[in-house]
This record gives sequence, C-alpha cells and structure tokens, in this order.
Amino acid sequence: MHNLLPYDGTVHYYGRALTAEAADACFHTLMNTIDWRNDEAVIFGKRIITKRKVAWYGNKDFTYTYSNATKTALPWTRELLQLKKICEAKTGEHYNSCLLNLYHTGTEGMAWHCDEERELKKNGAIASLSLGAERKFAFRHKSTGLRVDCFLEHGSLLVMKGTTQTHWLHRLPPTKKVHTARINLTFRTIAEH
Repeated sequence: MHNLLPYDGTVHYYGRALTAEAADACFHTLMNTIDWRNDEAVIFGKRIITKRKVAWYGNKDFTYTYSNATKTALPWTRELLQLKKICEAKTGEHYNSCLLNLYHTGTEGMAWHCDEERELKKNGAIASLSLGAERKFAFRHKSTGLRVDCFLEHGSLLVMKGTTQTHWLHRLPPTKKVHTARINLTFRTIAEH
C-alpha cells in the first residue's frame, strides 16, 4: 500500500471501498437517518454555529471535545456498524466511534487542523469514508510546509495513522465548483483508560 505522505506519518488511500450502488444507498440512508446537528465551536470566547452538520456515534456514550465544544456519542445505527466492519476489514484496524460530517455544498469545508484531542488513542488510525460529492483533501507538514493533495471519490476510503496527526495538518478546502452534498464518516478510537 502506497503512503501518500513522504515522511513523518502514514496515509493510505484505498480508493473505492464500496460499489457505486452501495455508496449511493448508504448516502441516502445516512442523509435521512442520522441525527444531524449544526456543529458548534468556541473561538476567542465566541460560540460559532457552522453550516456543516455533524453527528457523533460510538460503542458507549463517549464524550469528545474539539473546538471547545463537547459531544456525547449516540448508540450505533445498523448502517454505521456495517460501514465500520467494512472499514475495519479493509484497514486491519479497530474503531470504537465515528464522527460524521455533512457538507451541503462545496462552499462548506474544514480549516487546517489535526486530530490529536486527548480523548483519542495516541497515534491511532482514523478511517475516513467519503460518500457523495468528490472533494479535494489536503495535507500540510507542520514544520516544512510541504503540501500533499488528493481527491476523495464517492465510496472511497482513506486512513491516517502513526504520527500523521503529530506532524501534519489536514483540511477540506472550500470550492465553488461543487454544488452537491458530501457525507464523511471518520471512524476513530477513543482511548479507554
């Protein structure tokens, strides 16, 4: 498996993990059955409500805090458990939670960040399953500034692991060229002490 990063981390792009038909079906099911909520962030003491919507699911009612806002995991749905199994089989990793993101159009994105919140397993794998609109995904090395870009297609799977979060930032750049929705499932491991 080819590593997209030249150093200081491991990112594997598996391409399509689902057939087009299965990806279409999953997209429509998740769009209509997930408990979507506008995301919140506290920036410089001010509460911001994003257009992007999120949902947080897990093996138990894990709490997860990022951008100074805390979420409590909902119990898995049947569809999410099936998708978790597919990701685990492809990647050889195990996940106990999933943060879902819903981007309504290309104008909604995600700024540069890394996923190294204290709740997450240190150097644990994060599997990102993309459904819907194809979007560009970018990495930037924290000290050298080197950029690595890739495109995440409908039904595709990407995994970030090892020291990726320590040394690299990632983002979903906004674009005016995409007018349809994308659902992104990020399967993670909350460290249980």
